[in-house]
Amino acid sequence: MNPNPVESSLPEATSRRNIFLLWLSVLVLVYMLILGVAVISRGFRSALGDEAEQLFALAKNPFVGLVVGIISTALVQSSSATTSIIVGLVAGGLPVRIAVPMIMGSNIGTSITNGIASLGFIGSKEEFKKAFAASTVLDFFNIIAVLIFFPMEVLFHPIENLSTASAGLFLGDRAWGMDEFNFIGAMVQPARDFIRSSTGFLPEPFNGIAQILIGTGLVFISVYLMGKLLKQLMVGRAKDIFETALGRGPIAGIFAGLFITILMQSSSVTTSLMIPLAGSGVFGLNVIYPFTLGANIGTTVTSLLAATSVTGERALPALEIAKVHLFFNLLGVLLIFGIPFLRPLPVIWAERLATAASENKLIALAYLGGVFFVIPLILVGVSMLFQGQ
Repeated sequence: MNPNPVESSLPEATSRRNIFLLWLSVLVLVYMLILGVAVISRGFRSALGDEAEQLFALAKNPFVGLVVGIISTALVQSSSATTSIIVGLVAGGLPVRIAVPMIMGSNIGTSITNGIASLGFIGSKEEFKKAFAASTVLDFFNIIAVLIFFPMEVLFHPIENLSTASAGLFLGDRAWGMDEFNFIGAMVQPARDFIRSSTGFLPEPFNGIAQILIGTGLVFISVYLMGKLLKQLMVGRAKDIFETALGRGPIAGIFAGLFITILMQSSSVTTSLMIPLAGSGVFGLNVIYPFTLGANIGTTVTSLLAATSVTGERALPALEIAKVHLFFNLLGVLLIFGIPFLRPLPVIWAERLATAASENKLIALAYLGGVFFVIPLILVGVSMLFQGQ
């Protein structure tokens, strides 16, 4: 007997409706992300006004800015959230030059998620060795990128200047009139103004501080939930793309990482896909390495998206810092992966560290705590000591 066609179509219809609702939820969360950045920007200006630069006097020390990026991203385990907040701070008055080291630091801090994920294989020596190597290869790539570009940026500001020039070309001579064309900014304005009026009973600067806290909460919640929902929607397809693309050479691997991260809006989620594949031996480190580089570039889309919420005279610096994130990651891939003697270094260092960590698990814990917290704080202390002399 043939099944009732109405009954057989119900599961399919329910599945389609669920998928539709999930994608609708993702769109709502994208709106929340943009709204959060806009609220941070307005709150920052309300709380500090023209005193924003004085508040960040300590962060004028580039090492402090770098450490702020590393530690804040390591704590929240999301460079997307950190860079989106930095865009909001720049839109609120934080000078771009002070924010550049924070962006660089966030690139290092985001890698801690993979390291934590690899600890799931700690019970098997060989699997842990493979998983930990895969989790740290991006660490070493980002550390090399910072070692190259951080001194150059402190001395000559090439990435900042490139970002300023390209942002100026994008906005053109009407840089201060983007309100007329920024439909995304117009979409968030009613909600932003509602949040601003809801905190109006507080005196300044507490009114602005409340807005900053609300905006930060919106960014964190939207990025976190977006990663969860997109993981449900895309993880199966992402794994298929991952397994298909990685066998076709490094360029295909880079584009696979880029594409999947743009879809997921989280490099942490994307690169975490590689940990079980690495631990089980499905792919080697030389195959996974290019994929992580593509993810590194793809994660910059979130900060570019956040910059679209900014209008008026702060539109240009907001776009500048978002492009700093893009150019830093893009130039890092072109330079380090493009130069033959630099290309294998992250793989070599990751393999050596993983070998040592597989012999003594405390090395892995010391690495995670040292690179993302202890060493950055020591560097800040030393730099400030010399600055005070």
